[in-house]
Amino acid sequence: MFCYQCEQTAGGSGCVKVGICGKNPDIQSLQDILLFGLKGIASYAFHARELGGVSSEVDGFMHEALFKTVTNVSFDLKDHINMVLRAGEMNLKIMELLDKVHTEKFGNPVPVEVKTGTTAGPGILITGHDLLDLYELLKQTEGTGVNVYTHSEMLPAHGYPELKKFKHLVGNYGGAWQEQKREFKEFPGALLATTNCVLIPPPNTYLDRLFTIGITGVEGATHLKNRDFSLVIEKAKHSPSLTDESGKKITTGFHYKAVLSLADKIINAVKEGKIRHFFLIGGCDGAQPGRNYYTEFAEKVPKDCVILTLACGKYRFNKLDFGEIEGIPRLIDVGQCNDAYSAIQIAIALAKAFNCSINELPLSFILSWFEQKAVAILLTLFYLGIKDIRLGPSLPAFVTPNVLKVLQDEFNIQPITNPDEDLKNILC
Repeated sequence: MFCYQCEQTAGGSGCVKVGICGKNPDIQSLQDILLFGLKGIASYAFHARELGGVSSEVDGFMHEALFKTVTNVSFDLKDHINMVLRAGEMNLKIMELLDKVHTEKFGNPVPVEVKTGTTAGPGILITGHDLLDLYELLKQTEGTGVNVYTHSEMLPAHGYPELKKFKHLVGNYGGAWQEQKREFKEFPGALLATTNCVLIPPPNTYLDRLFTIGITGVEGATHLKNRDFSLVIEKAKHSPSLTDESGKKITTGFHYKAVLSLADKIINAVKEGKIRHFFLIGGCDGAQPGRNYYTEFAEKVPKDCVILTLACGKYRFNKLDFGEIEGIPRLIDVGQCNDAYSAIQIAIALAKAFNCSINELPLSFILSWFEQKAVAILLTLFYLGIKDIRLGPSLPAFVTPNVLKVLQDEFNIQPITNPDEDLKNILC
């Protein structure tokens, strides 16, 4: 690499600075964090724009932030930290906008039990995040005899009134994105990938049944344009049909407005000591070892505590039966990764009800991270001043020790250890 500051090989004997372009490792780390956060913001802005939602403020910030990462712009550490926190603010704004356009188009989600078995007949399995793609697919498959199943982050779609009204949206198949290679191979119908978190099929498996749309693309798969799903519908009709198989029902659709309709019951249960603590356990899932921590943690949460969850991390435990407390579900699935906005609104409402800050609530964040949207959401939590977050399965490698120390000093962010020890420290 070339250092433009001293016109020598970066880090070489003739380089007067450390790192490419004269940046020290901490500046580079903060710029990496900023770039990852911008990718997450861009994903939510893309979905909002597809539904007519545009924020000139967020767009302007993205231009400024990208400019901030070019050669020899700034060597001020505090300046970069402030820019990273502003990314968290902008991510909150774009998640709010995406929530607005989602609910205007599809209605306010309501809690719903979703079938995980299969229904006799041809089927299409849709994965990703784009609810508009699902809506158009449901319209085009209506009356064709083809059933539609959600996969991974599409599960929360079942809670939206304008989507759940389609009777051939028959259930959810499979789990999180990293299970695609096995689950897509087993699903006999057509497969549609709408956004990121799509995997390349193993040789001689399901590539001939895989369709992509929008930003997704897999070499050898059929890429659709203009939301014309006729090819995927024909593939489903000429593929082996599914059979009737019963499956466990899972619950989703706890948009913040649905949860806040239970606010009085929740507040009374807390005041009466029937709810001791809330845990937000969720985030972006992956396949590496250590992620069974989240299953074990959820299983060991005491029965007088409530679990909030979101994103694909919920698949680590969302088929378990957690029961209720005074009619309040102990497992509350607020939706997709972008629905972290709902979780934040729930926390803000509870803090207001108890006349305290979010950090003073009996609420703990136990988060998993894997990709850029998880980084953007974490930056939003930092922007809101939320402390004592436990993050895993490991801390990001692009965070230098000095930057990590800043985050620990300011926000007391901590790596997960083991469920028993973490629960003990939280509830002591």
